[in-house]
Amino acid sequence: MIKTDILIIGAGPTGLFTVFEAGLLKLKCHLIDALPQPGGQCSEIYPKKPIYDIPAYPEILAGDLTEKLLEQGKQFKPGFTLGERAETIEKLEDGSFIVTTDKGTEHHAPVVAIAGGLGSFEPRKPPIHNISAFEDKGVNYIIKDPEVYRNKRVVIAGGGDSALDWTIYLADLAKEVTLIHRRNEFRGALDSVEKVQELKNQGRVKLITPAEVTSLVGDHKLEAVVVTQAQHIQKEFEIETDFFIPLFGLSPKLGPIANWGLEIEKNAIKVNNALDYQTNIPGIFAIGDVNTYPGKLKLILCGFHEATLMCQAAYQIINPGKKYVLKYTTVSGIDGFDGTRKEAPKAVIKSIN
Repeated sequence: MIKTDILIIGAGPTGLFTVFEAGLLKLKCHLIDALPQPGGQCSEIYPKKPIYDIPAYPEILAGDLTEKLLEQGKQFKPGFTLGERAETIEKLEDGSFIVTTDKGTEHHAPVVAIAGGLGSFEPRKPPIHNISAFEDKGVNYIIKDPEVYRNKRVVIAGGGDSALDWTIYLADLAKEVTLIHRRNEFRGALDSVEKVQELKNQGRVKLITPAEVTSLVGDHKLEAVVVTQAQHIQKEFEIETDFFIPLFGLSPKLGPIANWGLEIEKNAIKVNNALDYQTNIPGIFAIGDVNTYPGKLKLILCGFHEATLMCQAAYQIINPGKKYVLKYTTVSGIDGFDGTRKEAPKAVIKSIN
């Protein structure tokens, strides 16, 4: 049985920042995540994509943000149960909870903070009859390490931001990049659309629209894709390639959490945003993209704010009747659970002659 003060379900940016905020209140955290490493979507889906709206960082790669958050919370010695999914929850008579994973690991805590992002993700797969035969043999739904595609031939399918962004990124890395979309119009940032247009004009990217990949060719690995193009007359042709990357988005699911008796609205957990982001079950909070309330914005920086207020409420649950006096870290400093201390230099009292 793993015991902690706050059990955090989800080790994405919001969950990782919770470790720091809880640590300031002398509360210890343990995190559960189905992924094999912390970081959530930032590590699993787009580690090499830049994020532009993190305070104090004009631009930071998603993977680097994860590393910074881990470094920030390291002094508070969080525990991790990775590669396991939170499966069941049991509320005890004293109001605390036991959460058990799909592998049988039990966790006991007086407070549970669900920070599971949009839930678990499954890629939206195109309706290609033999696509499953080529998964991990040339067909990838998520780009984890762009270096895999260096000097390779790549076909990307999709018309949103992800397809446009990776087309732009891989144009400098891959031997050949082809972007295929079933419409002539793209749903993405205007500057990204214009950049792809520029790359096409320069001959650095091939663009085929309106068209769809309708079949895959190869023996033991992908060798080519069959493209059906719909113009005045429908025509079919093959493109030789090393990789096919269909980027049609991800389908989020709450998974077992949906069966925990929480109030759910449109695949998100309803919370009280007027106070502390608590759910309809006292002691269980939901923070970050997993929650919903009037005016909700699914942004990382909003998750950071929610985590901060949630920790204040968690402190009152864990220390009933005990008053916490908020002090700025510039004044109080930070005492880590590992014995370290960070503090601003003290003012020197000295007369000037």
